[in-house]
Amino acid sequence: MAHGLPERHPSARGLRRVVLPVPRGDRPRRFGQLLVGLALYGFSMGLMIRAQLGVDPWDVFHLGLNHLLHIDLGLLIIAVSVVVLLAWIPMRQRPGIGTLANVLLIGLATSATLAWIPAPAPMLVRVSFLVAGVLLNGLAGALYIGAGLGPGARDGLMTGLVARGVGSVRTVRTCIEVTVLLVGWILSGTLWGGPVGPGTLLYALTIGPIVHWTLPRLTVRASSRPAPGSPRG
Repeated sequence: MAHGLPERHPSARGLRRVVLPVPRGDRPRRFGQLLVGLALYGFSMGLMIRAQLGVDPWDVFHLGLNHLLHIDLGLLIIAVSVVVLLAWIPMRQRPGIGTLANVLLIGLATSATLAWIPAPAPMLVRVSFLVAGVLLNGLAGALYIGAGLGPGARDGLMTGLVARGVGSVRTVRTCIEVTVLLVGWILSGTLWGGPVGPGTLLYALTIGPIVHWTLPRLTVRASSRPAPGSPRG
């Protein structure tokens, strides 16, 4: 069955061409890992914001576009996500449950973190928040991507390019982060300060290697066992 439709139903087959099916193997772990990863991702973003040492490259890009176009930042982030999702089409990437959950849950987790954790004053605490935020962000990304339920829009761009042999996770992710950072930096009209800081560079240069190392270790493998009632060879 797929979404309540028989496997051979034309609508079920058409839906599977657009949306990733939920893999059979270890579904409780997949959904649990997805939720933990998204919550941790939002928490890590909150830590980096509270550190006040520079936002991540994609947010530099969003703020740069906002500076240029003067469009509501929330709508701008959604519009960028849609454009990035359109870039999935030539790479034959398909969204999944995790893609939708990414949109809904990360923002909530970030808001909750900001409401719970005040901005620290001592520089040592701010640096600790920054380092912890970057490390946890890489771990969280590997958790929800490794669940196999569909990456976020920006992560899907990375995995699609890696799947087509453009480069390793480390190389592709770093190149994407540095590119959007440079474009956002130019658009923002500021050489230093504001959204750009040492934390921005730290994130851009280290997030690729972190995900490259953690993703293979946190990827849930597809089950090799036959489905109930299926013939055995």
